[in-house]
Amino acid sequence: MTDTSSTPDQAPAPKLDTTVAHSPRIWNYWLGGKDNFAVDREVGDQIRAMNPAIVDIALADRAFLRRAVQYLAGEVGIRQFLDIGTGLPTADNTHEVAQRVAPESRIVYVDNDPLVLVHARALLTSTPEGATDYIDADLHDPDTILQAAARTLDFTQPVAIMMLGVVIFILDDNEAQAIVKRLLDAVPSGSYLAITHGSNEVNPQAQAAMLAYWNKYGKPEMTYRNRQEFARLFDGLELLEPGVVSLTQWRPEPPGDVPAPVDGICAVGRKP
Repeated sequence: MTDTSSTPDQAPAPKLDTTVAHSPRIWNYWLGGKDNFAVDREVGDQIRAMNPAIVDIALADRAFLRRAVQYLAGEVGIRQFLDIGTGLPTADNTHEVAQRVAPESRIVYVDNDPLVLVHARALLTSTPEGATDYIDADLHDPDTILQAAARTLDFTQPVAIMMLGVVIFILDDNEAQAIVKRLLDAVPSGSYLAITHGSNEVNPQAQAAMLAYWNKYGKPEMTYRNRQEFARLFDGLELLEPGVVSLTQWRPEPPGDVPAPVDGICAVGRKP
């Protein structure tokens, strides 16, 4: 276990608001976790009533994380991961998957939800050979993220930047691209970027209703992006096969399997 947590010398985290639903807690609820409040369960149930497939999307997003980290740590040999928008700890967190493959892996988690901060101690478990850290920071402030992450990660060596289900909360396309570019500018050649994002390709009416409901009762607001808009986040990178695909269809297990698509897209790119 590492004690390099950067939270003590940052600004105090915002107070826990149990009256407004928050995305990490709702996803925790859908994944069968217990770290959520009545308002999260109420909004989660309403969204699931509008779109019963949402639980499958949540599970598919988590399964993509596992496959992507296994690939990056195993076949590619990445030993450093910057997981932004980590959410609440559940099964197969990034450090668990990476350190099963390579115990010396170093992982930095980033989130700004107060409940995630409460659980940072659980996220900070690590193998003796590796390290984990947690940063309480906002994606809109990539410079703060990079400065704090440098305490644990060596930015002269390749880093895998994981942004699963978080870019959806950056409403402006130009801002989203600028944030991703700033993060990529800080890592060397041979680094990787993995992103998942909500979409409305499979069940557009249900997804539209869910988005409208969330933006009225939850926070922060979110938006969908189509595949072309999503692909722009990878400008300048080499997209790994199979490119931009549904969450279920990125290198499925077993190989050759063709699972049904869900309303979530993903991709992994390499910085040349």
